[in-house]
Amino acid sequence: MSNPKRPISTFEDLEVWKFGAELRRQISLICKSFPKIELYRLTDQLIRASRSITANIAEDYGRFHYQENIQYNRQARGSLYEILDHLIVAFEENYIDQSEYEDLRNQTITTIKLVNGYINYLKKSKTDRVKEDLIEYEVD
Repeated sequence: MSNPKRPISTFEDLEVWKFGAELRRQISLICKSFPKIELYRLTDQLIRASRSITANIAEDYGRFHYQENIQYNRQARGSLYEILDHLIVAFEENYIDQSEYEDLRNQTITTIKLVNGYINYLKKSKTDRVKEDLIEYEVD
C-alpha cells in the first residue's frame, strides 16, 4: 500500500491500520444492503467491530509501553475474529453472496495476519530493549 522506506510518523502510516481501515470501509458499504430488521443487530455489531480494529490500533500507537501496545492489538485481533463470525451469519442469512463473503473473509484473514505480525514486532521490540544491568553508569 505504501513505500516501506517512508518513516512512520502517525498510526495512519501503519500498514496494519491501512488494511483495517479498508476493511472497515468495505463492511460499512456491505451493511447498507442489509435488511432494516438487522439495523440494531448484525449491522450494528459488524460496524462496531470494524471500527474497533482501527480505533484500537490508533490507541495502541498513542501508548508508550510495549505491553499496552500489544494488548490493544490483541483487542483489534479479537474484533477481527468477531467480524469473521458476523460474516458467516450474514452469508447464512443470505444478506451477502458467496463472492462477497469470500472477499470480506479474505480481507479479514489478511488483516489478522498483519495484526499478528505487528504484535510479534512489538514483542521483539520489547525484549530487544537494553537491560538496565548492561548500562554503564558513571558515578562521580
